[in-house]
Amino acid sequence: MKHPPEVHRANADRTPLDRAARITVILLFAAWVVDYIDRLAINLALPSIGAEFGLGHTQQGMVISAFFLSYALCQIPGGLLADRFGSRRVVSWSLLIWSLFTALTGTAWAFAVLLAIRFLFGVGQGVYPAAAMKAVAERTAPGQRMTATGWAQSSNAFGAVLAPLIAAPIIALWGWRMSFFAVAGLGVLVWAAIQLWLPATLPQSDDTEARPDQPGGLRTVLASGVMWRFTLMFFGYGIIVWGLNSWIPSYLQTERGISLTGSGLLSAIPALVGGVAIIAGGKLIDRLGGRHRLIVFPAMTVCAVCILFLNRVTSLTEFVALLSLATASATLCYMPIFAIPMRTLPAGMVGTGSGMINFGGQAAGFITPMVMGALVDRYSYTAAFAFLVVGAVLAGAFALGTPQHPNAFSAAISPREPQRPNSPSHDNVRTAP
Repeated sequence: MKHPPEVHRANADRTPLDRAARITVILLFAAWVVDYIDRLAINLALPSIGAEFGLGHTQQGMVISAFFLSYALCQIPGGLLADRFGSRRVVSWSLLIWSLFTALTGTAWAFAVLLAIRFLFGVGQGVYPAAAMKAVAERTAPGQRMTATGWAQSSNAFGAVLAPLIAAPIIALWGWRMSFFAVAGLGVLVWAAIQLWLPATLPQSDDTEARPDQPGGLRTVLASGVMWRFTLMFFGYGIIVWGLNSWIPSYLQTERGISLTGSGLLSAIPALVGGVAIIAGGKLIDRLGGRHRLIVFPAMTVCAVCILFLNRVTSLTEFVALLSLATASATLCYMPIFAIPMRTLPAGMVGTGSGMINFGGQAAGFITPMVMGALVDRYSYTAAFAFLVVGAVLAGAFALGTPQHPNAFSAAISPREPQRPNSPSHDNVRTAP
């Protein structure tokens, strides 16, 4: 697979992000914040929903997993759509669709209806991540992509901070249904901002686009064993992050006796720490030239130790400190997991490649809430937290078994050359600064 020369000198590319890249990061940051607020509001509302509909822990886990089932299934299609129709269109439609189903969540009148709405909500959000990563890749130089994407995706953690601060008081004052109505309009506002201000793409060289029928093209990427190893690495990451996000609010309320508002505030602390860790991970992996093993393996080791002690400490202060350290250790790995593929794949395959990897994390989001709910019902939260250690082991193991350098990754993906040029991106093209 032939790549633009920028890929091979990425380590030397340390120039600050230009104006267009900064605007792109700000807009996608805002969209991801809304994404997480809309998504995580359900975790805070679960105890109230469970009481109204008479749901056990297993059924409450199914409510969360219904979203992640469709969300995971839409990751690769989202990348294909972004590569086919352009990132701007896919990001825009995604925002509108998930905002609609956020509002409809507040209208659910039965358990089955709630499952259906959350499934369709996942469809709307599921096509967004790959399109957003492609939008960043199209507007930044290769050596800046993980830093820029790290800033944009740190919004995940800041959304996790804002979600309890916004949703918990609304649930306490006006009920869980009103919380979904209140946050639904945020996506429409961000959609309007993207239509007005998202910059055009940087010009791409002829060999940065790939066709599905070419050696090294999309079909080769989808069939690549090395890409699926990165996907499994992110699957391990997803077990940890989605397990903690899904069940910590309920754990604090039912096991620690914390109020709804109090659990929201306490949940915001590790989320804020995680946001800082995502940014740090993006900057650090750019400096290390994409060698994710140097970050992922030690960080996941620390994370596993912290999780094992979560339910064994009696002090609430110690619990929050351990949870914050576990969250920081895990989220420090977010950008390193994506680094080598996103720095190395041609722009025409970034959407599909990021969609593949993200599929692993969201598949974990589908499985983990249900498994943890069943473990809580049958055993205890101690058993549920112990399950999360499996994720740390998986992520650490696959970090050791994946290429650490762009050239090794390129050879593993497609040893056959050359690749023919293809048509330019569907988005408008701007002049490089």
